[in-house]
Amino acid sequence: MKDIRALDLNLLRTLDALLDERSVTRAAERLGFTQPAVSGMLTRLRESFNDPLFVRTRRGIVPTLRATELAGPLKQILVDVGALLQPAAFDPTTAKFTLSIAATDYALQAVVVPFLAKMRPLAPGIRIAIRPVEDDRVQMQFESGDLDLALMTPETALPELHARRLFDETYVCALRSNHPDARKQQLSIDRFCALDHVLVSYSGERFWGVTDDALSKIGRRRHVALTVTSFLVLAEILRTTDLVAAVPRRLAQSAKGLVLREPPVEIPGFTKLAVWHERTHRDPGHRWVRMLLFETCGNLETAKT
Repeated sequence: MKDIRALDLNLLRTLDALLDERSVTRAAERLGFTQPAVSGMLTRLRESFNDPLFVRTRRGIVPTLRATELAGPLKQILVDVGALLQPAAFDPTTAKFTLSIAATDYALQAVVVPFLAKMRPLAPGIRIAIRPVEDDRVQMQFESGDLDLALMTPETALPELHARRLFDETYVCALRSNHPDARKQQLSIDRFCALDHVLVSYSGERFWGVTDDALSKIGRRRHVALTVTSFLVLAEILRTTDLVAAVPRRLAQSAKGLVLREPPVEIPGFTKLAVWHERTHRDPGHRWVRMLLFETCGNLETAKT
């Protein structure tokens, strides 16, 4: 054979059909080509392999020794190429790969924890690597393969990425179960503003958040006595002090030793999205993981309502 670049898949399919049919006419019918087209391909095959490949007889064409030698390997090549074109069957029970997820500590507790509880029994071989959400690096991380899935909000998700809404989050007021105000079924706006609050601020510097924006619109102000940079420590702070907090409902619902009250002011909630890149969009394993994530969050949404 002179140059593999001169040999395309249609030529190999033609050679296979000719070996099976021993007739240019029947091979053309099988392939859906015209007879002149198959004859032209046979000419190219002869040039490529530097062998006649077939000789004419009264009963049709018969393969040369070289063509006969090619028959077995040719069948295997075509089978292998066909397998390449078929999506791999995915079995979560035997799957082994690492999934990298970018999530805030809120998303870790509200999304990843219930998701892992559902996934681990079904796919014990899938490893999960959690990394922080870096809004300015997400696109680059997706493209480099360092990130497979990100849990973000619509405000931070780039439009060129695939995204699906997981749920809409709302806020509640949380305080310890033996707090002096825990017996009240509803906190008045005056009492809410008079209490000392703890605020989660990722910057660790601001004493102002969405609750303060909502209060400011009605001419009120609360006293934020403490800011922390993580939701993970918030429940313990509330359980051991008289501080209160306006927190996402999903976090507060899972925390022990706290009571929840509807805030006396309307606090805008937020939407949580799952975001992924075109690179993994059609992969069967990643599709399975995403569908399980959507199912998990859908069940949480149903349980909430």
